[in-house]
Amino acid sequence: MAEPAMRVALLARPGTACDRLQAALLEAGAEIVHVADPNECDARSVADAGAQAVLVALEPSVEDALERFDAMLSDPAMIVIFDEAELAAKREGWDAARWVRHLAAKLHRHDDVLPPGSEVEAHLALEPGRLSLYQRPEGDGDLSSVAGEAMTLADGVPRDQLDITAPLAGREPAAAPAPSMDALSLDALEIGERDDDPQTRDRFRRDLDDLQMRIADMGLVDPPRAAGTNAGRDGAVVVLAGIGGPDAVRQLLAGLPQAFPRPVLIQQRLDGARHDKLVRQMQRATAMPVQLAEAGQPLQRGHVYVLPTELGVVAGDDGLRFGGDGSALFAQIPADDSAVILLSGSDPAMVDPAMTHAAHGALVAGQSPDGCYDPAAAQALVARGAAAGAPAELARKLAARWPG
Repeated sequence: MAEPAMRVALLARPGTACDRLQAALLEAGAEIVHVADPNECDARSVADAGAQAVLVALEPSVEDALERFDAMLSDPAMIVIFDEAELAAKREGWDAARWVRHLAAKLHRHDDVLPPGSEVEAHLALEPGRLSLYQRPEGDGDLSSVAGEAMTLADGVPRDQLDITAPLAGREPAAAPAPSMDALSLDALEIGERDDDPQTRDRFRRDLDDLQMRIADMGLVDPPRAAGTNAGRDGAVVVLAGIGGPDAVRQLLAGLPQAFPRPVLIQQRLDGARHDKLVRQMQRATAMPVQLAEAGQPLQRGHVYVLPTELGVVAGDDGLRFGGDGSALFAQIPADDSAVILLSGSDPAMVDPAMTHAAHGALVAGQSPDGCYDPAAAQALVARGAAAGAPAELARKLAARWPG
């Protein structure tokens, strides 16, 4: 028997955005039970309509009115979806079809957002526990740009599944070396078409040797942490987002425990820098305190900070504080106790700094590109070897790294 349609209330001001969101809901298989301007209704009208889910079209003129809906929007039994009214009004063609798939996935609580025919064939899927091969990119032979990636990938190798005795194809097996990273000999890499250029080949070999030494120095165990670490020595979780990102940020925050033991920094690229309104939006998604970051303010565990792009983080004897230049956001945050999460609309220019942070021990991950409205940064991050997942999955990764 077919699953009954989800009963949805739409809170949106009249106009193009409202019309397109109604059409998207119908195409996603929802039953629209209530449509109203949030400035002219209240939570009682939504409850009386029997709505199981609420879709809110966000724009500055409704921000204050949404405070009347706080109890309903924070109810775990209610599915709450936010969309930017400006984006909704502009969606057409492929973007509109993709939004419908995402809307259906959110309403029915599943992760399948791919168009029909995009399913991965079983014989192409990786077996559990298998590692995919990292292929050397084309270039001039300089591997310095991928050294950070290799270190990140090596750090993610499952210790109990690493087979360092297996020979590469076409080569005789060697005697089993001692179980350390230096056993992953890079001599086995083929230089291929560069063999006819001695100068380039020598340069390539030096790069390989340097990369091998850096990987060997990593070892196979995580560096010990000093006992009694306090908030003054904590790192932080930095979440970057942009177009299409506010809903993803809400989902991420909603998945973090109230007692999450690290500060969470949200840098959301906004037109008009409406950061004060973003604070109120994010507070509806989490029980953790949400504040607008200010210069000189210390970072506290279990707090969420909305961070303007021009404001950075500086380290002192008493820990981390907001201050300095926002262009080097990660520079003074302890990498081995930090995380960087890139969500929809993140600036692709932040991928390189994030991967450098990963090379020094940070957890770096991105939103699954097929779940992004603007996937450019997430795609680049995944291509560099970082983990990816839906916002709720990324929240679970963070909670697992820092148990409350």
